[in-house]
Amino acid sequence: MESELHSIGELARASGLGVGTLRYYDGAEVLTPAWVDPQTGYRWYRPGQLADARLLARLRRVGLPLAGIRAVLGAAPGSGGARQVLDAHLRRLEDGLADARRELSLIHAMIDQREQPMTTTPAGLRLTVPAEELAAALDAVRFAVCGRPELPSLAGVLFEPDGPVLRLVATDRYRMALAEVPATGDTPERPVAGTVVPTALVDALRALLGAGPAEVALTLGDGPVRAEVGEHRIEGVALDVDYPDHRAVTRLEPEHRITLSAADLRAAVETGATRTLPSGPDGADCEVTVLTLAGDGSLTVADDPAPEGYRLAVNRDFLLDALDAGRPGQLLLELGGPIAPLAVRTPGRAGTFSVLMPVRLPESA
Repeated sequence: MESELHSIGELARASGLGVGTLRYYDGAEVLTPAWVDPQTGYRWYRPGQLADARLLARLRRVGLPLAGIRAVLGAAPGSGGARQVLDAHLRRLEDGLADARRELSLIHAMIDQREQPMTTTPAGLRLTVPAEELAAALDAVRFAVCGRPELPSLAGVLFEPDGPVLRLVATDRYRMALAEVPATGDTPERPVAGTVVPTALVDALRALLGAGPAEVALTLGDGPVRAEVGEHRIEGVALDVDYPDHRAVTRLEPEHRITLSAADLRAAVETGATRTLPSGPDGADCEVTVLTLAGDGSLTVADDPAPEGYRLAVNRDFLLDALDAGRPGQLLLELGGPIAPLAVRTPGRAGTFSVLMPVRLPESA
């Protein structure tokens, strides 16, 4: 009998699995020998088990858990069971990679903060910005301001001086919008934490930016926030809160960059399929749009159920808000993994864009 079988050492050398590993999988009833010598306890394997051993070695390399290995090796030929196990494992790996990228982005932001710590905005810091560009920037971020009374720290827009630009940031935790305008005056040499201007004052400022003076004088910092537009002046008290670090969210590593018409995307979203998922504040149900990539690399709105392959689900209303806030014409979408944020950009405006948090699709979607 032994002449027709492979010894455990021969199987180990041919498959790349160690002898100890083969003993382990025998004990786990994953790859049991064809015969065990009752006198010596030595294990012998059929020639046909070599293919299983080599497959097992590869399944180990991709980190498939023991239960998955057992399911793949035990799946009936032609049943599709092995592929289902592998597809599910691939999705877990992709999700884990996206999580790792997000954590590394946060780590990078923390390192940046240690190496270049932000200071608070000096009281009475005065900046001059173009009125038309400030109006466009406010329009680009206002939709993302949080309107929930239980989150007062997000009820405003962050005005963040950064060298020759003034950056505006708004978020409600499910989306974030950023815009930049050129600034002159007391521009700080180092990044500062910025000033959170309450929503009412933001709206009052926007109302002043119609036809009129070409420039706006802003006073930011720990004292009163003031805006002077010609002979008009408004002021108020900044929110005394720690605003979320936008760098942790916007340090994106997109896998796909797609340029397309804003009007075409809006039409596809408005007429395309949706599904209802718990994706809103407090887990409330919202209409969700699933974006997918066609064979030619173009972006489409997926039918329900969505096809296999790349799928990114986002809150439908949030996506339409982001399209409304952008300029008409061409858009640049940056897509990462299925649980990475979606960035909506206008080509040529690097500092002005929106980021939408993804909605996790159930396994059956």
